[in-house]
Amino acid sequence: MGMAQITAAALIWGTIGVAVSLLYRLAPADPLGVGFLRLLISAPALLILGQVVVGPGFLRVRRADLGVIALMGVAFASYQVCYFAAIPRLGVAAAVMINICSAPVITALLSRVFLGERLGRAALLAMGGAMVGTGLLIGGVPQAGDTATLLSGAALALGAGLSYSVVTMTGRAVAARYHPLQPIALAFSLGALLLAPLALSNGLYLAYPPAGWGILLYLGLVPTTAAYILYLRGLSTTSATVSTTLALLEPLGSTILAVLFLGEHLAPLGIVGAAILLASMGLLYTKA
Repeated sequence: MGMAQITAAALIWGTIGVAVSLLYRLAPADPLGVGFLRLLISAPALLILGQVVVGPGFLRVRRADLGVIALMGVAFASYQVCYFAAIPRLGVAAAVMINICSAPVITALLSRVFLGERLGRAALLAMGGAMVGTGLLIGGVPQAGDTATLLSGAALALGAGLSYSVVTMTGRAVAARYHPLQPIALAFSLGALLLAPLALSNGLYLAYPPAGWGILLYLGLVPTTAAYILYLRGLSTTSATVSTTLALLEPLGSTILAVLFLGEHLAPLGIVGAAILLASMGLLYTKA
């Protein structure tokens, strides 16, 4: 069940890149502002939902866990900016794939050091297959732009991957002690507070057309609120490394949507990568 919840979250996250790309086409939005508005919309929804579901003790957090949740909030804020800035430089498919492709390696290293998690043969094989499949997917998406733009986009996508890994690690560290709504609501609220002065000083853009606000509401409520609840609930019964590897389904979904709705192209090499990626996920389901 935990793996199924994480898979569902990953597929929902696969819609983020296309939604943000469409938003950039509708208005002169910037990554910092979009990231801030996404957190600003999701944080109140999570706080209200948490009060209803969890009850009076919703905001009660152990003192020892405050630092972990604060780190999660910083990672959420960093992820928004890095990811949304990488998309216009690389395209949706490549930005998502580099971001998520780097996360399992980073998470595996961090899990080994801080959580003492060991990788079985099946998990190592699935992880390796997922990495190969994602790499082939990247090679199957033609890139446009000069070298400096591509390199800066890749660096930003890797920064998002690091932030994503930190979210995974911190979520795993507190998942067993709290309802999934608690850490995510507090972390998103802190992330919004951290990004607020930066977004405002950068000239926060608010003149979105109705369709733009619809996309922002979608970003704040569906792939943020709903998907992260699924993800954190799944983390309580799934190792951090396996969770991050399962999340590699996100670039597959993003690539399909980018091809269908944004005109991005996937070469035969990318199709092979998608098949390997799916096979790796199947191995995790049967052997984990």
